[in-house]
Amino acid sequence: MISINELRGGIFIKWDGELYIVVNSQHYKPGKGGAFVRSKLKSIRTGNTIDRTFRPADLIEEIFIEERDYHYMYYDGLYHFMDNETYEQTALPEATVGEAAKYLKENVQITAQIHDAKVLSVKLPLFLKFKIVETEPGVRGDTVKAGTKSAKIETGATVQVPLFIENGEIITVDTRTGKYTGRA
Repeated sequence: MISINELRGGIFIKWDGELYIVVNSQHYKPGKGGAFVRSKLKSIRTGNTIDRTFRPADLIEEIFIEERDYHYMYYDGLYHFMDNETYEQTALPEATVGEAAKYLKENVQITAQIHDAKVLSVKLPLFLKFKIVETEPGVRGDTVKAGTKSAKIETGATVQVPLFIENGEIITVDTRTGKYTGRA
């Protein structure tokens, strides 16, 4: 059990018999009355997000999460991964993979968060390299868009890149924010 002071984004908890990941939490200490924590919780089972206020007397059960390295193989309606230690293959739906799906390409090493032999979520490396497959040519002096343009990377995601980036170039993208960080 953890107290509300230990509640922070990214941890997994069990509340009312259901598993949640804490998306964010904000501690409040009003001038009058007791402190409390407002948090946004995402259900692991349904994917729905709820807002919940916790009081100091509330005890929350933190869930033990095992992290294992997996290797992304391919997509055929499900995302297929292979455990790096046991070589077992696991197929995950898009709901479990989440936003990471935009940056998955073959042979990427990911970290899977597992509870009771079930993959709850997937974490990508912080920076990945991608090939630009489609972008309009940059026009010198075009500063209407603050010197950036849209570029489609090999996974199909769109990233804002500087005007000098051309088709076929390899760039590095921050997978947390989806922003261009430099040429590879």
